[in-house]
Amino acid sequence: MALFFSSLTFYAGAQSFKGTWEGRLQAGTPLRIVFIFAEKDGKISATFQSPDQTKAILPTDTCYSLGDSIYVKAKRFGISFRGQLTNDSSINGIFTQGSDLPLPLKKVAAVSTLKRPQAPKPPFPYQEEEVAFENKSAGIKLAGTLTYPKPLPGVDYVKAPTYPAVILITGSGPQDRDETVFGHKPFAVIADDLTKKGFAVLRYDERGVGKSTGKFQESTTADFANDTEAAIDFLKSQPQIDTAHIGLIGHSEGGMIAPMLAARRKDIAFIVMLAGPSTPAPELMREQVEAVMLSQGEDSSSAAIGGSFFKEMAKAINSSKDTGTIFTNALAIANEWAKQQPDSILTMMNMENVVERAVAVREQLKPMMTTWFRYFLSIDPAVYLSKLSCKVLALNGDKDIQVLAPSNLKGIKTALQKSKSTQYDIISLPGLNHLFQSCKTCTAAEYGELEETISPVVLQKMGDWLLLHGR
Repeated sequence: MALFFSSLTFYAGAQSFKGTWEGRLQAGTPLRIVFIFAEKDGKISATFQSPDQTKAILPTDTCYSLGDSIYVKAKRFGISFRGQLTNDSSINGIFTQGSDLPLPLKKVAAVSTLKRPQAPKPPFPYQEEEVAFENKSAGIKLAGTLTYPKPLPGVDYVKAPTYPAVILITGSGPQDRDETVFGHKPFAVIADDLTKKGFAVLRYDERGVGKSTGKFQESTTADFANDTEAAIDFLKSQPQIDTAHIGLIGHSEGGMIAPMLAARRKDIAFIVMLAGPSTPAPELMREQVEAVMLSQGEDSSSAAIGGSFFKEMAKAINSSKDTGTIFTNALAIANEWAKQQPDSILTMMNMENVVERAVAVREQLKPMMTTWFRYFLSIDPAVYLSKLSCKVLALNGDKDIQVLAPSNLKGIKTALQKSKSTQYDIISLPGLNHLFQSCKTCTAAEYGELEETISPVVLQKMGDWLLLHGR
């Protein structure tokens, strides 16, 4: 969820809301929300922060209070908050963004900090440069960080040393160069580890994120692949890079982009897929919906039905030539799907008649109608995997509920057996989630609660493999 606010002051009532108030949204994955209320000359104003997503303090465009109640709104993003003081340190509130979610706030002296012990801290024993490169075909500039080893002291080099290099490719959603999520910076940790092991590492802000230009919301996986291609060309122009040994490390969607590029470029020496999908998106998402529902306490029957309905909607999108026919096709598919379900299931899902099914279909289609999602649903990663000739390492946590290890790794193996790749290793890692953290409950809600950013086992496996096959 991307949450933003802007600011305007209005008359404040007698109650004092002045101070910093912190709460946590339970929206699938817990998300800290902070409001900072200020009072001056009888007026109240509010700023906002979502510290698990960004350090930025953002303003609101409406804020007023009346007695013990307060209201905040950001019309541009359809976001609002209304709350009531229960005592001088607690607000019982409702946060609205599409739907209402409870958001109780507590007054705090300062925003809580999350322990992230693996986050790299300077000074670093290697070179670090801010870099920028262009995707000329798209007319955008991408900004990133390039790290590479320092020359060994006391060595009289005949020519400057060069280093094997990797490019880190982020997962879905607007991501910065560190793939920051819930205070974790997994790409910063990976870059630090691999640079210390002798590799040059390039990581960059996705288009429209951080210091990179372009519009993320109008882009597809193919566009992001083109951005990575620009990163490859940039690395090949750098004097400290061993251009015969450039590889890609992609996480989640990035793990799908890596084989897409390696299938069409023979100058990619190796790829590492971190929970990179192998199955067509509709089936991948069906498995994901079921696994997430099970992790949230739903029974297996309900989860299977929820997953199958999602897959049917995905099929409707893929079978439609234009946006105008998607709803018609989806409703027709939903009606056929409903004929195969018992009445009890249709009652539970509020889909007993055509009118109810039309409402359900519209709600299901809403998040699936973006440019990115529609393109994503059309991709079959196995097509690209079967065309590879480079070396491949595929890792998957066996507790991953977003890209399920058993079916995913089986799909990777099947596809690679058809490829020209003579070196590939496919490994399931016990006890790790989609972010490759050592998990306990292994739900999405736990990502931000865990202190570990990425398991040392993953860093070791990846580092050892790259030292053997990546240079």
